[in-house]
Amino acid sequence: MFGKPKTQTGVALFISLVLLLVLTIIGVSSVQTTSLEVRMTRNEHDSILAFQAAESALRDAEAVIETLASTADFTDGGNNGLYNVADLGDEQIWQDEDVWDDANSRETETEVEHVQGQPRYIIEYVASVLREENAYQLDDPYASGGGDRVEIFRITARGIGGSANSQVTLQSSYGRILD
Repeated sequence: MFGKPKTQTGVALFISLVLLLVLTIIGVSSVQTTSLEVRMTRNEHDSILAFQAAESALRDAEAVIETLASTADFTDGGNNGLYNVADLGDEQIWQDEDVWDDANSRETETEVEHVQGQPRYIIEYVASVLREENAYQLDDPYASGGGDRVEIFRITARGIGGSANSQVTLQSSYGRILD
């Protein structure tokens, strides 16, 4: 009944160690994937914040243009964020990093929360277009007056997200009849 005891070969221990190794690899892989997804989400959030900040600056610049009485304040060297557009072939004003300093651009009036820096914008005076030459402006029921010239401006806005590395630059063109 009681025979010679069987010798153990350690197969159970080997299988347990292999299963433990497989589970460890799966766990580490899951942690790495989750960590990568968290960083991607954070970067996406920062990018969205920067985009929204730049859009806020565009709206503020449009409001400034609506208050303009003339284009006399626009200069080649800039006047508190108001510039004449660069000549064709020259470096664009908004591409110069110095233009985004406090003295060379304007900060938005509305404070944007959760960003590294408040959005800034510049406005460039592009041209004056005769209204008759612009088919899209003919018989405009929304025209504010009887002026025959539409002043064209380019707005460039830069927004910074939750980190200084996430920056978005947006541009829009804006036309207005100055009274």
